[in-house]
Amino acid sequence: MAPTGKTVILVADDEDSMVSMLREALHSVEYDVVVAHNGEEAIEKLRQNPPDLVLLDVQMPKMSGYDVCRQIKSDVFLRHIPVMLLTAQSGTESKVTGLEQGADDYLTKPFEMDELMARIRTLLRRTRLGLEANPLTRLPGNVTIENEILARIQKKVSFAVLYLDLNSFKAYNDIYGFVKGDDVIRETARIILTQSETADGFVGHIGGDDFIVLTTPDEAETLCQKIIKVFDAKAPDFYTPEDRTRGYVESKDRRGQVTKFPLLSMAIGVVTNQLRPLTSIGEVSKIGAEMKHFAKETKDKGSAYAIDRRRE
Repeated sequence: MAPTGKTVILVADDEDSMVSMLREALHSVEYDVVVAHNGEEAIEKLRQNPPDLVLLDVQMPKMSGYDVCRQIKSDVFLRHIPVMLLTAQSGTESKVTGLEQGADDYLTKPFEMDELMARIRTLLRRTRLGLEANPLTRLPGNVTIENEILARIQKKVSFAVLYLDLNSFKAYNDIYGFVKGDDVIRETARIILTQSETADGFVGHIGGDDFIVLTTPDEAETLCQKIIKVFDAKAPDFYTPEDRTRGYVESKDRRGQVTKFPLLSMAIGVVTNQLRPLTSIGEVSKIGAEMKHFAKETKDKGSAYAIDRRRE
């Protein structure tokens, strides 16, 4: 779901008449519509604000629907988005080509609008049941996170898991409100995604201010440093000039006492199977919580990370 609460569908088609027809039909069932008129624009808008579903015309300028679909399905941050290809080519070969690029469904023009809507509903329902994407950030949720970790355990490949959350986030929410708090969560997700792009990793949103990144052991520490550096540079912008200058905010703690809280910072706990085997998701989660706790012990001094380097 989009942050507005509405489903967002990206329509990529270079024919104005088709775009108008699709926009009107989708708006009639209260879907939000984003339009791209060529393949390159579609990719740009996908990365700016990932939609819930993509309707792709196969024949478009600059980049075909096949190429766009292939890029979506090869991108670890976008591949969960369902893609339906729309084409005037009715042959089996064209359909096979589309499915080979990773398309989730395929519909030949001209089509009945009722059939299109039924297929859209089916794709959205299937995706949400399997993915449980976080409604705020649209990142994969707990079901997908667990599957990704379990797959690495079962394949016995080397991996590292970064557990990330924000220090003093409750105090920030209490003072600035949930709307501003949601802005912080979305910006944190963007930072984590952007910095993780070169690490060939997986990014998920556990919930609230808790995130997870799966990467390789040799990338883990550098990735922690990059994420923290960018977040620390951005964090002061979340505050008013007065709070930023003061360097802290005042709010009630869990016991109801007024307390000074430092500005937002990040804690990262890192688990890796580089030095010892990991055999279950529960074991990974337990160690991750321990490492994040160690990182939080320095929260008054700012962002920090802790990596499990124990052999036993």
